[in-house]
Amino acid sequence: MCGIWAIFGSTSDLVTLCNAASKIAHRGPDAFRLESVYQFPSCCLGFHRLAILDADHGMQPMRVFRHPNVWLIYNGEIYNHIQLRQQFDFKYATHCDGESIIHLYARGGIEFAARHLDGVFAFCLLDTASRKVYLGRDSFGVKPLFRILKEGGILSACSELKGLMDIVKHQSKDKIQHVLPGHVETYRLDSKCRVSLDNIKQFNEIGSKPFYNADSAIEKDVKASIRTLLRSAVSKRMMAERRIGCLLSGGLDSSLVTALLVELAKERKLSYPIQTFTIGMQGGTDIMAARKVAEHLGTEHHEILFTPEEAVAAIENVIYYLESYDIVSVRGSAGMYLLCKYIKEKTDTTVILSGEGADEVAQGYIYFHKAPSIMEADMENRRLCKDLSMFDVRRVDRMSAAFGLEVRVPFLDHTFSSYYLSLDPSIKVPVNGVEKYLLRSAFDETDLLPREILWRPKEILSDGLSSKNKSLYEILQDFADEKLKNLDLDQCIQQYPHNPPISKESLHYRRIFESFYPGQGHVIPYFWMPKWSSSSDPSARTLDNYKQ
Repeated sequence: MCGIWAIFGSTSDLVTLCNAASKIAHRGPDAFRLESVYQFPSCCLGFHRLAILDADHGMQPMRVFRHPNVWLIYNGEIYNHIQLRQQFDFKYATHCDGESIIHLYARGGIEFAARHLDGVFAFCLLDTASRKVYLGRDSFGVKPLFRILKEGGILSACSELKGLMDIVKHQSKDKIQHVLPGHVETYRLDSKCRVSLDNIKQFNEIGSKPFYNADSAIEKDVKASIRTLLRSAVSKRMMAERRIGCLLSGGLDSSLVTALLVELAKERKLSYPIQTFTIGMQGGTDIMAARKVAEHLGTEHHEILFTPEEAVAAIENVIYYLESYDIVSVRGSAGMYLLCKYIKEKTDTTVILSGEGADEVAQGYIYFHKAPSIMEADMENRRLCKDLSMFDVRRVDRMSAAFGLEVRVPFLDHTFSSYYLSLDPSIKVPVNGVEKYLLRSAFDETDLLPREILWRPKEILSDGLSSKNKSLYEILQDFADEKLKNLDLDQCIQQYPHNPPISKESLHYRRIFESFYPGQGHVIPYFWMPKWSSSSDPSARTLDNYKQ
């Protein structure tokens, strides 16, 4: 987890630029550099580093002597950097995985580079020879990147919204935009370093096969391929020089990732035990399930209990770091914020694997039981994957980044996800009332997990850490209703024509968001809600087919 920040065409003084760049210091607590490009004095690149690989040589902006005209800042992990070095006979100057981006760009251009990367990334690359700037982002948008192109030809880019707010000046015409996942943007610099957009191109579509060679692990048997590819996805994400742990809710997704990580750690004879982390309130359903998994796998397990008061008190910080007012995202982030705070303060684990993405890739949400048809379920499956960066991926990135941690998500591995999405839609839908039946059955005879965990029904994050007697969403609703009890919600809706609040809880979150990011509510396209349901609340516990 690192933070990147850049500005092109600006005449602002260095102090102003440093202040703007410092807003994302939490993403990279190990080092910071803000460097002007000597050929272009109005261009500046900033980098906050979380050192995961090559602590001695991994500082950015990165340049290599073979390509002195190329300046690179990036956030991410390129898991196939060693294979790329061998395939193209690249001569690396460092052991950093991101150096491969420079060499690939020099070999075939920016789209060629992006297509060859197996990993997650957000980058800003400046080529002073061609006077071009490139912004790019991985296919699922696991790594965030925002940008704003202002009148007068000033381009700014940053890992998070907060690093651009000083530049926006709160003018309605200055809208910060996402760099779209799976896209690269090309900008030109004129003789006065003013910036203009050249083009935006999609280099990969979710579900498409990797451009690089990744088919060798796929077998004829579907279930065997699922096991092999998911294991490979976890294995790739062990690339680190820092301690690796795992978030463990006791649900299927995090339990599978943890089990595979523990198995691989034993094979590699890691010098430390795998730490696992779960969080919940007294009586929470996740804590007992996670404890069973940890005992089965023999991990160094940490259980963190929090009170309703602590959850309510964390909401303002949650929204500041999350950069969202989406209801289900805020609810799910409250526990994760407190969990990441504990990991940072009480342990030395820095790289953390998580089960996010499985529900989107494998049709894991409970509302898929209500899908009108197999094809509509498949369409919803792909829509969720396309929009994932706005919701669950944003939550895991921002809550971990708030404390200088890095979360990795094996289920969003390009090879695994493209294979799973390519399967016949009829075998991916729920079977006999069990969601993710195919994924569960693929591991049914492996002894990786206890059967009651492998076949445990889905719990949405904010519900699973709650007591059965009173869920976290009810606690947060009650707090908002009390805080805003004398307010007329209908009058307030007119204040926010985009995504108008649907409840007092929703309004409470929106007001906090606007206090930090005024005028930027458009970065959330819609409220996450279950489909094919009459429920007016996103909690799975409000669905009529919720399973206890």
